[in-house]
Formats: sequence, C-alpha cells, structure tokens
Amino acid sequence: MPQKLLTYLFLFLGMFTYSQVVINEIDADNPGNDVYEFVELKSSTPNFPLDGYVLVFFNDSNSSSYYTFDLDGFVTDINGIIHFGNVAVTPAPVGIIPNNKIQNGPDVVALYLGNDSDFPYTTSTGTLATLTNLIDAVAYSNSNSTTPSNLMSILNLTVSTADIETTSSISKSVQRKNDGTYEVKVPTPGVNNDGTGIVLNYVSVSTSQTSYNEGNNFNVVFTTSQPVTSANLSINFTLNNGNFNNSDYSGNLFVTIPVGQSSAQTNVILTDDSVDEGDEEMLINVQPLSLGYVLNNNNITVRVYDNDFIVQSYGTPLSPTYGLVTPTIPAGYYDSLEGLSGNALKQAVQDIIANPAVVRAHSYGDIWEILKSADINPENSNQVWMHYVEAPKAKLDQQVGSSGVGKWVREHVFAQARGGFSGGTSSTADGISIWLPTNANDILSAHSDAHHLHAEDGQENGVKSNKDFGLGDYNGPIGTQGKWRGDVARALFYMAVRYNGLNLVNGNPSDISGNQIMGDLATLLTWNTTDSRDDFEMNRNNYIYTWQMNRNPFVDYPNLADYIFGANFGQQWFSTLSTQNPIENRVAVYPNPASEYLIVSGLEGSSKVEIYTITGQLVQSQDFDNEIQINLDLHVGMYLVKVTNGSQSTTKKIIVK
Repeated sequence: MPQKLLTYLFLFLGMFTYSQVVINEIDADNPGNDVYEFVELKSSTPNFPLDGYVLVFFNDSNSSSYYTFDLDGFVTDINGIIHFGNVAVTPAPVGIIPNNKIQNGPDVVALYLGNDSDFPYTTSTGTLATLTNLIDAVAYSNSNSTTPSNLMSILNLTVSTADIETTSSISKSVQRKNDGTYEVKVPTPGVNNDGTGIVLNYVSVSTSQTSYNEGNNFNVVFTTSQPVTSANLSINFTLNNGNFNNSDYSGNLFVTIPVGQSSAQTNVILTDDSVDEGDEEMLINVQPLSLGYVLNNNNITVRVYDNDFIVQSYGTPLSPTYGLVTPTIPAGYYDSLEGLSGNALKQAVQDIIANPAVVRAHSYGDIWEILKSADINPENSNQVWMHYVEAPKAKLDQQVGSSGVGKWVREHVFAQARGGFSGGTSSTADGISIWLPTNANDILSAHSDAHHLHAEDGQENGVKSNKDFGLGDYNGPIGTQGKWRGDVARALFYMAVRYNGLNLVNGNPSDISGNQIMGDLATLLTWNTTDSRDDFEMNRNNYIYTWQMNRNPFVDYPNLADYIFGANFGQQWFSTLSTQNPIENRVAVYPNPASEYLIVSGLEGSSKVEIYTITGQLVQSQDFDNEIQINLDLHVGMYLVKVTNGSQSTTKKIIVK
C-alpha cells in the first residue's frame, strides 16, 4: 500500500479515535475593506496536529475551488483552537491568508483529508467539489436571499448561514455552536466561541511609529497580557522583507521577559547609507512562542523612507517650470504634417502615432513600471505624482488588492468602459523588451496606452469613474488647482486620433459603456490653452516614447489641437511660425486675474513679454524661449501684456489682484 495512502488511512482512523476536527468559525466579509478575514478550526483534543488536512474554498458559480490552504505542520492550541487569516486579524493568525482572498459568498469552505495538490487550480478553473475525503463543510452567504445551492447539493449540505455586512455595521462572523448549528455574532478568533477554555497569555508587538527615516532608531516593544510565570519568556523575531535585509539595520533581534514581568524591548538602528535604494518596508515577524503563549499580532509592516532620493531639475505641476526638459523628438518625426489641414492633417498624425511598423503595445501590468518613471514626483524620486488630487504618494503604496484606499492606482483618462477596451491587455508585467504590434484599429491596446494613463489616488479614481470633463461632470477635487486639466485635454486629443472609433464631442454625452465618446470638447480646448504644457508633461512624453515608440503630438505641439478639433480646422498647420498661424490664436496668458505670477505659453522659439500699465508705462520685460512663468511685483490694477514672437505680436489685458 502506498505510503501516502497509509498516512491518510492512519489519520482518518485517528480522527475518530482521538479527535474530531471541525470548521469552528468563518469571517468572509468585513464592513468596508476585507482585511480581517479568517477561518478557525477546532479539534476535540488539544494540541492536535493537522498534518494531512487541507482547507478548500469553493466558488458556487462553477462549483469549483478557487483557493486552498494546506495544513501540514500546523497544530491546534491547548483549547483545540487554531485560525488562519489576514495579517490584521487579532490574535495573530497562525497561517496567513491574503487580504480579500476569501469570497463573500454564497460559497462554501470545506475541510478535507489530503493536501493542496489534490485540488489543482488553473487560470480557467479549479477542482470540482467532491464528497471524497470530506471532513466538514460550511455553506455561507452575504445575503438572506441567496445560498450556494449548487455546492450544497454536491456536498450534501442542508443549511446556509447568512453573514450580512455593511460599511457602517459591526463586524460579524459565522460561528459554530456546541450543538453543531451555526450563528452569526461578533468574531471570536483564536478562542472558543462560547467564551470557555483556558485563558492564554497574549503577546503584543508594537513600535511608537509606523514609519521611520534612514538613520532613525526605534524600540520594538513586547508586552504580555499577564505577567510571565514559571520560566523567562524568550522572544526572537526577524525584520527582513524583500530587499530590506541585514545591511539596512543593526541591533538585537531578541528579547527576554523575566518571570514576574510583562514587557521587554530592544532597540533597532536603521542604516543611513548614501545610496537611494528606494523606500522599503521591514516586516516584524515573531518566531513561534513557548507553549501557553499566543501572539496577539504579528507580521507588522514598518515603512523606512530613504533619505537619498533624487530631486529632478524641473518642477511639479503645482510649481511648473518650462523649457528645462528638452523634447526628444526624433529628427523628421513630424515632417509629414507640414502644410496639411483638416482631416488630412488628422490622418497624417494617426499615421505617425499608430504606425504598425514602429509603435509598440505593452501589457497593463507594465503600466505600473511606466508610471513610476513617467509620473515621478520631481521633488522625490521615490514617489509618484497623483494626477487629480495634485499630491505625491510613495511608490510603495501601489494598489495590489481590490481596495484603492490609501493607495495609488492606474487611472484611464479616456474611461476604459466608455472606450470599449476594458481588460484588453494582460495584467502580467513582462518589461520593455516584450511588446505586441498594434495599429489604429487595435482598440484593445488602448487599455494599456500610457499616454492616457496616470497615477491617481484610489478613492479619487472612483469619484472620477466614467465621467466626462467640464460642464459640471468632473472638474477635480474641491480645493485643488486643476493643474492637470491641460494634461487631460492633450491625452484625450491623442486618444481620439490614435484609435479609430474613439471620438470627442461637445456637451455631456451619456456615460454608457462602450459608446466610445468623451466630452466636453469645448472645455478640453479651453483647458489645452489655459493649462499649458510644462516640463512635467514633457518628461512623461519623453519617457513613454522609450516604451511605446510613439509620442503625444499634442504635448509636443499643443496648438495642433486647434487645427484638428478647434477653430483652426481647415487651415494649414506648420510647426514653425506662419501667417496661417497668427500669434493671437496660439498664445495663452494666465492666470487672469493674477497675483504672484503670470504664465505665457503656446509659442515656439524665442519670444519677448512686456508688461505695461494702462497708461503705457513699461514695468516688466523679459525674453524667453517657448514658455515662461513671470514672477509679478506689481500693484493691484489693470495691465497690458504684450507678447512678441518673430515679426508677430499681440496684446492682452490682465488684472493683478
């Protein structure tokens, strides 16, 4: 008889001879974010080894497994209790289940004799539910009106228990009663559901802060719920996590709590080197404790900020600079556009930016890496700049689960549901050297086109959703300056030319999925002028080009939008100044009213700005190339701003307040 079969037979017989193991408690759904999920088992005898058992999580929609948790090596405690769950669960789970992994239901959790390899999972499906080697199973739902009926039929279950959670409710769990039935009440992980049993001594781990800078030192404090008895309690822990290793810290990683005492601490010193390794996270992982002690918390993440970050030569969108970042436009890239107009001009632009022989489509997974450079915070290389909220966020705070709270996400400027390209590319990152060919009809590649993807706050991304821009639909968070608006306009101009089928219209079109249009075009044209292209936007255009091998021409030449979408449609376009492209149609002077500064944008080449009082007295004058921000030192009142470019000039009125 095979050894594994003998083992299973022994365990099966032993289960009825020495112990019965059941699913004692399930918390599959939490109010708000699902980060307190757990499954608890109970053995009828204490300290029962779970070798040869496996937890299997089944999806009722296909009656198949979606997750397994092998129980080899785990042992129930002195009360016969053991639980497995998310890192945030207290007391600390003996085994970790990733956040948001346990489905809310209607589904089933089952306990089998076997191991995880008995329930293989592929990208398409898991393993069908079976009665073979089944020890226990619990059916649950998050609604009174639904049950996992398919699974209940297969597994001979007659009862499903509803755990209904709302964002404002007190968390509840499905708990086994002594008579074998289940009830729903406040979770009791790690203890008997009826409150009986031996009271254990819980060990808590803490630091005074959740984040530190390189060079800081801090104490790791261990506290027991009861004074230590019988023998000193020795505690060992580790800090290593990914790239954070022994070179990043020093100090003793062990403490001893003497008999009669209830706390001890040790000091950790963070290494202050001169290398920008990026922000990192250490993981305080306490090793198994002596019998009778239970960890109240564990696997505590502490952020370490690297003080060797790089500051770029250009400013943020809130403190923009102009002309410091040189466009990396290949020689002759736009030559084919010279002198064209109307639809012919639009087609010629598409021929460049959708050229199937040159342009590359990357995966949606690659967008994370692209945005970490394209949207880098100029003031700190370890952060990204979040688009709509106009604030930085640590690159480490990238969304990895279903919740974007406190995280940054990949935001589609052209709403992907509206465009019909949702989920169009792979979520697997495969790097800059791997790409797929693309063309103007390849709408699915718009899913991962970085020219319209920005780093954004997860919650604000939900607020923006599928909304159009302007006309009261979406104008950004209240209190922000809106220095993203021109960027949005130019991204949408690009999308409407790059992909056949995508269009921009005046007004506020329906947000219905798949309509392939966005609005309001008139607002976008205004934003293109009033929020001028700055160095931040030019840098991202340069970087995205290195991946996709195409540029956003509306960033390189913002006035091009007027010739394709605006008032200059039908007129010939030239990259250089011409009589067909008068200065008054190109130059933007803003903000107006102004106070501390004035921006002049929309021009190419050497220009001059002069500011006069209303009576004609010259008060400020400055030469510049392309764009400029002028610091104002003027009294309140009305002024005339004269802008000269080559042989052309225009004068605009402004108010200084």
